[in-house]
Amino acid sequence: MSEEMEITLVSEPVRPLARRKTSSARTLTEIRSLARSHTRTALRVLVGIMRSDDATPAARVSAANAILDRGWGKAAQPIENGEDGVLELIHRVERIIVYPGSPSGGAAGRDA
Repeated sequence: MSEEMEITLVSEPVRPLARRKTSSARTLTEIRSLARSHTRTALRVLVGIMRSDDATPAARVSAANAILDRGWGKAAQPIENGEDGVLELIHRVERIIVYPGSPSGGAAGRDA
């Protein structure tokens, strides 16, 4: 560990953990605001890595994906519908929550 790092760690004040929800919510807001204030710099770094011939291909792809995710959002994930798949689980949850009083746990006239 470098001497500079040790000085930084020792010189930072230790803050007690927030105990109230409003305090932790305010802290999260402050952290988000601080992180967002570094957006331009972070994007410049990512673009630099993506364009760097010295960076590994994995680092370049990772940087490119991070840039695309921030600019366009993450790609939609497909929902698989197989036996006892995700859609079946969604339908079961719907039958239990939306139609709890029916005998089969489903709506009349619906496939169970």
